Amino acid sequence: MQKIINAHCHIYPEKIASKAVLGIRDFYDLNMSLDGTVEGLLSDGGKVGVTHYLIHSVATTPKQVESINEFIADTVKERPDLFTGFGTLHPNSDDIQGDFDYLIELGLKGVKLHPDFQRFAMNEERAFKIGEVVRDGKVPMLVHCGDFRYNYSNPEQIKPFLDEFPEIPFIGAHFAGWSIWEEATEKLAGTPNLYVDLCSSLYDLSPETAVKLIHAYGSDKVLWGTDYPMWESVSEMEYFNKLDLTDSERSQILYENAAKLLNID
Repeated sequence: MQKIINAHCHIYPEKIASKAVLGIRDFYDLNMSLDGTVEGLLSDGGKVGVTHYLIHSVATTPKQVESINEFIADTVKERPDLFTGFGTLHPNSDDIQGDFDYLIELGLKGVKLHPDFQRFAMNEERAFKIGEVVRDGKVPMLVHCGDFRYNYSNPEQIKPFLDEFPEIPFIGAHFAGWSIWEEATEKLAGTPNLYVDLCSSLYDLSPETAVKLIHAYGSDKVLWGTDYPMWESVSEMEYFNKLDLTDSERSQILYENAAKLLNID
């Protein structure tokens, strides 16, 4: 039976999940059926046989960093067999190093950033300060990439960061360029430390284009995910199953690449 890692999952405490989902819906102007809770994630993933989840959330203010990281860490502790957690950092924090040290102390395994939500560009000094901390801490980072409406995480911002920190295993979400998928691939594919995930992409790409992008990055650098709570696992797996890939490529994307990157047995 094929093991599956959902490598891109946002989760929220039950008391704020509905508000968080509404915020995401409004930001991207998309209909969303999932509720953003941990139980909702497990119910959705169970429909396609997900065996492990990379969970995280994003701090939109420095004051949120500690409580978010504690929530993610507590969730992992409840089901370490199912969850790997990434922590959040905020570029305006007065103590980025301290925030990072605490998320590592909590047992989190990497860092998630969303430049478009957090309003900073990946090629500016604030991002590089985070990069220095993550590099020295020797963990991977997952970064939202791409948006035609903004200039925070498009290729011209991402490439300088990748070049400055080649030691960081860098997961560029959404083929490293949501809404500008092909442009991002043209400019970023072949960067040695760059991995990409498929989430929030297959709904708008033809199967032929998606396969072309996968092969440009290399099937050993691609992860499967749903961007929970944005998309349902069933529909995302249906999109994935339409792609003309070999069994070996499917296994790499659904499990092996993420398992290696996240040190999952």
